[in-house]
Amino acid sequence: MTCRSLVAADLPVLLELLAELHPDDPRLMPGDPVAQRVWEEILNDRRLRTFGLEVEGQVVSTCTLVLVPNLTRGCRPYGVIENVVTRASLRSRGFGTALLRQALAVAWDEGCYKVMLETGAKSEATLRFYEQAGFVRGVKTGFVAYP
Repeated sequence: MTCRSLVAADLPVLLELLAELHPDDPRLMPGDPVAQRVWEEILNDRRLRTFGLEVEGQVVSTCTLVLVPNLTRGCRPYGVIENVVTRASLRSRGFGTALLRQALAVAWDEGCYKVMLETGAKSEATLRFYEQAGFVRGVKTGFVAYP
């Protein structure tokens, strides 16, 4: 198993994984010009890191780390992790935990003073998964606004 930053050629597998995360979203195809443009924008932004965990040459898990510049905490950035997903058929094998630990290691290497992750999951197993990866439940209260 290998954790790495995803590259331009990984867009097809990334879109497959994200479709599993949000199956009700419209399905994006790799040739879609908007998806391609957004992916290039992500890849060119040094504050956005999209990781993939490979098993036997296949990316089976992904997440995105956003590094946010900050004027508090001694000007140390903070991180936000989003879009965490492991292929459904391969869950509960430690892949997601390994991926999140790698993303946290990168955040700490970048000087982040904290990393936040929100989830809409209510399953106790999912919440324990995040705890096993290094996150602490109940420290802050999250709020979400929609347009």
